[in-house]
Amino acid sequence: MRSQRSTPASDRTSTHPGGVPSAATGWFLPIVTLLGVAAAIVAAFIGSGALGGTPINEAAGGALSADATPIAPAGTAFSIWSVIYLGLAAYAIWQLTPTARRSPRQEAVRPWALASAVLNPLWIWTVQLGWLAVSVLVIVVLLAVIIRLMFLLGAPRTGGIVEKVVADWTFGLYLGWVSVAFLANTYAWLADAGIDIFTRIQLGVVGIVVAAGIGIATALLSGGRIAPALATSWGLAWVSVGRTEGAFESPELVWTAVLAVVVVLFIAVAANVTARSRSSA
Repeated sequence: MRSQRSTPASDRTSTHPGGVPSAATGWFLPIVTLLGVAAAIVAAFIGSGALGGTPINEAAGGALSADATPIAPAGTAFSIWSVIYLGLAAYAIWQLTPTARRSPRQEAVRPWALASAVLNPLWIWTVQLGWLAVSVLVIVVLLAVIIRLMFLLGAPRTGGIVEKVVADWTFGLYLGWVSVAFLANTYAWLADAGIDIFTRIQLGVVGIVVAAGIGIATALLSGGRIAPALATSWGLAWVSVGRTEGAFESPELVWTAVLAVVVVLFIAVAANVTARSRSSA
């Protein structure tokens, strides 16, 4: 998820060769991206039950409720979507600027960013329809799209701190959260299908360890990006909170999740410091 340069992927800034900016991208794809992201956010907002109707945690017979499986995060965890949606909206507006339209990095990122925004409400509506197996397929595709995005964001930045915030941090948080959501969604589908092993505490521990492993791999492959680690840790922290009460109350799950949070953050910070040290050597 990082380029071959030694500078940390999250902090690269560059100019075009010879200091000569490339020709700006036309308006068609930037406008389509803006409208697509806006429509996706509205569709996700409506589908989540925010304007009435069935909330996601009650859809599909409550298969995705906070007490459905051993690795279901407590409900407050989903407030991270507000931050991600705000970031997506900011990105959709920023990518219209001359700086973004002249950026080869953003030219490559733009269609994948649009795809990621569209896939999220698609996932929401598959859950609302009770199609849990399809929802797992959609979230797998969404995860793959965001991983591709993070590889593309390993290219040199030309938009400074603004690009770092609206692109790198937004999609970094998106990746970290969807990594946890993918596992929670998969467990929910299999438990709802009657495969009881996915409701056992021991397999809950396995799920938390796998989520932590994905977070660690992301940190190492991305040169220590902090945003994915923060979002993964956020999800795991709320898994820990959710296991302090309810049907899956378990000290083993609580402390496994707490340890996973500590390890993911430590590895991400260590990888970031190492990459910075190498770039300044």
